[in-house]
Amino acid sequence: MATGRTHRPATRSRGIPEATVARLPLYLRALTALSERSVPTVSSEELAAAAGVNSAKLRKDFSYLGSYGTRGVGYDVEYLVYQISRELGLTQDWPVVIVGIGNLGAALANYGGFASRGFRVAALIDADPAMAGKPVAGIPVQHSDDLEKIIEDNGVSIGVIATPAGAAQPVCDRLVAAGVTSILNFAPTVLTVPDGVDVRKVDLSIELQILAFHEQRKAGEEADGAAAAAAARGDSADKGPDGDVPAVMPA
Repeated sequence: MATGRTHRPATRSRGIPEATVARLPLYLRALTALSERSVPTVSSEELAAAAGVNSAKLRKDFSYLGSYGTRGVGYDVEYLVYQISRELGLTQDWPVVIVGIGNLGAALANYGGFASRGFRVAALIDADPAMAGKPVAGIPVQHSDDLEKIIEDNGVSIGVIATPAGAAQPVCDRLVAAGVTSILNFAPTVLTVPDGVDVRKVDLSIELQILAFHEQRKAGEEADGAAAAAAARGDSADKGPDGDVPAVMPA
C-alpha cells in the first residue's frame, strides 16, 4: 500500500520564505561537516562563511526557525542539524524513483549521499527492455510500463527525471498522474506541471554557461588592467624625475 505521500515539510505553512528554504540545505551541509569533526558549537560568522552567506542573513534565516545562538558560545551544532533536518522533512525516509537510467541516471543511482540525507532510492525505471532486470547500484532496473504500480507500491512522492529531453514531459505527466508531487528534472527541457506539483530543474549546461560568462568578464578585466598598467608605464617614461615633461632638447 502507498505510504508517506501525505507527509510534507512544514516550511510553507510556517511562513518561512522560499529564499530561506533554499539556503537551509547549505547550512545543513556545513553543519554536517562540523558534526562529523565533532565540533560542538559554531558562531554565526563561522557558519555563514562555511555556507557562503553573510552572518546577518544567516541569523535572520535562523530566526524563522526559532533558533537563536547564545552570545559568546554560538549555535549548538547537533541541535541545528536536527532542527534544519526536521524543517526540511529529512527526519523521515523519502522514497525516490529515478526514471531514465542512462549515464546520468546510473551516476545518480550510485550517488552515496541520498541515504545519509533522508532519501532512499526505491526504484530505477527505464523504457529500454534490454535494461529490465539489470542491476545498477545494486538495484534492478524496472521497465517503464510498470511505472504507476512502482509509484503506488513504494509510496513515492518524489521523482527524478534523467531521460532525454523528448521523453521528459510524457514521463513527468505519468509521474504526476500516479501521485508524484515533487520532481527533480535533469532533462534539458522545461516541464509543465499542474498546481500543487513542485519542480526543481538542474541544467548543467546553463551552469557552465554562467561560469563561462564570469570567466570572460575576468579575462576582460585582466586585459583592461594590463592596458592601464602599460599606459601608466608609458606616461611615466615621458616625464622627468619630478613628474614634469622634459623640455625638448635642441637638435
